Amino acid sequence: MQALMPVEEALRRLLSAARPLGIENVALDAADGRVLAAPVVARRTTPGADVSAMDGYAVRAGDASAMAALELIGESAAGRPFIGRVEPGTTVRVFTGAVMPEGADAVVIQEDTQREGETITLTQAATPGRHIRRAGGDFATGDLLIAAGHRLRARDLALAASADIAELAVFRRPRVGLLSTGDELVRPGTGAGSHNVILSNIYSLGALARRAGAEVMDLGVLPDSMEATQRGVHDALAGGLDVLVTTGGASVGDHDLVAPALTSQGVELAVHKIALRPGKPLMFGLAPKRDTAGGDTRADDTRAHVLGLPGNPVSAHVCALVFLVPLLRALQGETVPTQPVLKPARLGADVKANDHRMDFIRATLAGDHEGVPIVRPLPVQDSSMLSVLARADVLLVRHPNAPAAAEGEPCVFLALED
Repeated sequence: MQALMPVEEALRRLLSAARPLGIENVALDAADGRVLAAPVVARRTTPGADVSAMDGYAVRAGDASAMAALELIGESAAGRPFIGRVEPGTTVRVFTGAVMPEGADAVVIQEDTQREGETITLTQAATPGRHIRRAGGDFATGDLLIAAGHRLRARDLALAASADIAELAVFRRPRVGLLSTGDELVRPGTGAGSHNVILSNIYSLGALARRAGAEVMDLGVLPDSMEATQRGVHDALAGGLDVLVTTGGASVGDHDLVAPALTSQGVELAVHKIALRPGKPLMFGLAPKRDTAGGDTRADDTRAHVLGLPGNPVSAHVCALVFLVPLLRALQGETVPTQPVLKPARLGADVKANDHRMDFIRATLAGDHEGVPIVRPLPVQDSSMLSVLARADVLLVRHPNAPAAAEGEPCVFLALED
């Protein structure tokens, strides 16, 4: 019997072949969730000049003691600076964001003043530099603001915009095709019989892939015939995909046709059967390089990655978290750890000794102890039961051959959602 490949080795093989995809420029309003292919460098200094941080009066601190009376000579508002200079004994009304007038070195907030006509009496003394935002206090021209490999968030887009940048260079989104197999599968809402299984993987896997930045295509459901499976794989690989994900038919039974169909289309399977639970039948490989003369518009020559997931919905979901999501991140050049991040916790119940497979146990978070989460395994772990997966908060990870552990002992978990 062929030995099962350890999860760590399977991940290493999967990610070793992943290269960032092509680069494209996108407008800021289309850049949310994209991964930067080039650093964001400031094109301007912000603030561009010393500005007031409060509504009040711009003064010379040297002649702005408590109860000093100053002559009001004008005002400075955001976008409408005062043209002139604050001389001894004078002041300028300023508003938040307004450029500080020449000669002034402090702001007295309006609550600390009294006004009678054009005379301003200070009830508090001014402090040099008080309530002023200095030029370049946020960033200066040429500053590195965001490094390449960073997945952009809403606040990153605001930062880029404030640096006078309208477009960003980002890695292309991976194009993922989801191909389901099985005579038993029917779409939800179509009136399934008792002999049918309602297709669910397409929705969970599609959501995970989109959250990881991919464009997702539903390639339909194939019947359990070698001819149909080969044709479906051929057509999928001819469609310019970066990643083909199949579900079902990944084992070695009479109706498990995906592996031979893939190899018949030239896919080199680097892995078939991994030492994890749930999801042992997982397989992946690389498709042949495509002939771009057929209309393929891809700017890169990356070979399509093929990931064959089990049909059981829980197994497919776990395998997608452990393998598909890291692959998609690597294809986008993301610099955060692409491999699953295991977080420390403590057991909320006793667990048995583990066998030779890495076990991903559906579990809930049951509070914490001194800031460390407590993870409690759910009592049922059947890989076909989506209700258990939906009820779980995390996956308790048990390494191969881990000994039995008691409640309160250290453990690690993988988050189910980002």
